[in-house]
Amino acid sequence: MTAADGPTHAAIGLSDAEVAERVAAGKVNVTDDASSRSVWEILRANTFTLFNAMLGVAFVLVLATGRWQDGLFGFVLVLNTAIGVVTEYRAKRTLDNLAILDAPTARVHRAGGLREVPVAEIVLDDVIELGTGDQVPVDGVVLTSRGLEANESPLTGESRSVRKGTDDEVLSGSSIVAGSATVRANRVGADSYAQKITAAARRYSLASSELQGAIRSILRVVSWIIVPMALLLGLSQVRALGGWAEVTSTGTWREAVVQAVAGVVGMIPDGLVLLVSINFALAAVVLARQNVLVQELPAVEILARVDALCLDKTGTITDGAVACDEVVALASDGRRAPEVPHAAWLAIAGIASDPEANATAGALSGAVPAHVRAPRVTERVPFSSERKWSALAIDDGDAAGAWVLGAPEFVLAERDDDVASGALETAASLATTGSRVVLLARTDTLPQVDTGVGRVAPVALAVLAEHVRDDAAQTLAFFRDQDVELHVVSGDNPETVGAIATKVELLGPGEGVAGTDARSLPEGVEELAGLLEDAPVLGRVTPEQKVSIVEALQHAGHTVAMTGDGVNDALAIKTADLGIAMGNGARATKAVSRLVLLDGRFSVLPGVLAQGRRVIANMERVANFFLVKTAYSTVLALVTILAAFALPIGYPFLPRQLTLVSALTIGIPRVPPVAAAEQPALRAGVPAARARLRDPGRGALRGGSAHRVPRGAGERGGGDGPHARDVRHDRARDGGRRPGHG
Repeated sequence: MTAADGPTHAAIGLSDAEVAERVAAGKVNVTDDASSRSVWEILRANTFTLFNAMLGVAFVLVLATGRWQDGLFGFVLVLNTAIGVVTEYRAKRTLDNLAILDAPTARVHRAGGLREVPVAEIVLDDVIELGTGDQVPVDGVVLTSRGLEANESPLTGESRSVRKGTDDEVLSGSSIVAGSATVRANRVGADSYAQKITAAARRYSLASSELQGAIRSILRVVSWIIVPMALLLGLSQVRALGGWAEVTSTGTWREAVVQAVAGVVGMIPDGLVLLVSINFALAAVVLARQNVLVQELPAVEILARVDALCLDKTGTITDGAVACDEVVALASDGRRAPEVPHAAWLAIAGIASDPEANATAGALSGAVPAHVRAPRVTERVPFSSERKWSALAIDDGDAAGAWVLGAPEFVLAERDDDVASGALETAASLATTGSRVVLLARTDTLPQVDTGVGRVAPVALAVLAEHVRDDAAQTLAFFRDQDVELHVVSGDNPETVGAIATKVELLGPGEGVAGTDARSLPEGVEELAGLLEDAPVLGRVTPEQKVSIVEALQHAGHTVAMTGDGVNDALAIKTADLGIAMGNGARATKAVSRLVLLDGRFSVLPGVLAQGRRVIANMERVANFFLVKTAYSTVLALVTILAAFALPIGYPFLPRQLTLVSALTIGIPRVPPVAAAEQPALRAGVPAARARLRDPGRGALRGGSAHRVPRGAGERGGGDGPHARDVRHDRARDGGRRPGHG
């Protein structure tokens, strides 16, 4: 589609009548742009459970008898549901409030004037003005470009800005980093690129907690025997009270019902379910103080079991900003010189002082020494994506004259002299690290657009690269020490991704890592899982491939966490066992994640892992007590039933008694105070056997497949560093390998 295909009102925009016509036809930019899970999803996840169904039926039966005091166990049901709903609703409110502060608007041409309207009121064919700092609200085609550069990393992962000219397409979700443009909307609402990506990510799913999964397995077993057991126990109590005629005439059937309920309620590990919820909620409170938002309570536990961590590069390892790593001076032969001349610093300061500076010029400003002040600039030639250079004229000090900044191969085009060859070779050597290199050169007269730069003298090379988060290397080292497999999956150039991975020592100090082009990846899960063992860094990864990578790791037996901030990460974050979104990420990505790092600090993840380990260790210690109670209640109920054939006896306990005994002797003493929850390291005096999660088949709370808890952290301190004592599974049986790794 070209600009000529649009409405005839391209210059002034749509008329009010045309806007009304499109609104009536539903061609409006209304999207499902929720910033968090809905209230219904939160209620559904915490209310419609097998545990609530079993305990709820028993509670209704007790209330039907009028013996409300024996319905004390109903408080467990209500409290367990309330903890989950309230905690997750608070997380929802936090994200929603952040979204309100970021409510976007757009400038559109309508009826011959420029208006500011909410993004949701943009209609198809609206003519929109975009400027530096704006987020693109809809897919559109550029009518007029004035040096427009778009950052599409949230959509594609490509870290470098993309220059847009007339008839080029801009995508919703990208942002403008330089220049401005007039754009016509050609796809709005659910038809836009970003919405198509996020639509699949909004499907409903729950976090997979092994603790809760093991409890559900226990409850499923109990549910098969509880109905016949309740009927038989009820019949035995009727017989003990004198038979059907007696209980119906005297009303003692109520006692029979209550005693039958007491027998089956004792078989339900209600205290264990409640204690898991309380532990999760306390951990969520502690993490909230570290600006980690827990959207689903089981997420606290899952990170402690993660053994494969997939990281997006842009916005996770890097903060998305472009920084100038160094400025290299060039000698008269184009080779490296020891010191950057003062005139070059003045020229760089002049370039960075441009009020309409692009991302490159902005990055250079950070490299200028503090004592250097911007010179007086008399004229500028703006950057062009076709020319690949910009220029300026300075009338100030030893920098007086004309300067050119641009891609070395374009500024020195058609030159084969020794100076140009030396400069190009130096630039090529600097670019091997995955950085972008631009050349600063001096010339006698200001170049003109139609004449080219002419013959210039190379003065310096500026090395530009994405700014790596200060805490990235240390945090990755922590996970590497915990035997967590690290995978970088990015839509950026493989060489650039590999260079960043090497810089943060992904595989260890001094270990170089090469990026693999994801376009060559196999589609089969088995083949992909095998390739990932030898290809920890992938570039040019599509959103669909990120999902495939997560699924391949899961197929290999891993518990996978995925971090990211862009729309292109949303699908993979939803698919992973634990999705982690950065606080400055896209709304859709935060809405489908399990954890949100509100301040974007990667270094808080070790603290989250430690909280999960504390929860696991605490629950492992207390689980046996509750299960012994369940087993004891089952045996007692069987004895009562069998005794009915010889000497009928009444069930010896009432529901209220069992609830109080369970709460006062097991549950409440095992609830850690918040102060204790803030000390995630396990006590040094606790025997190692109690601090280690048991293997499947040997532990009380192990169910399903084998999931490793990476080796832990009793050796180091608390805070944001490595934290808890080693709570690994004993992997001696399989030589330390997980199932599926051969």
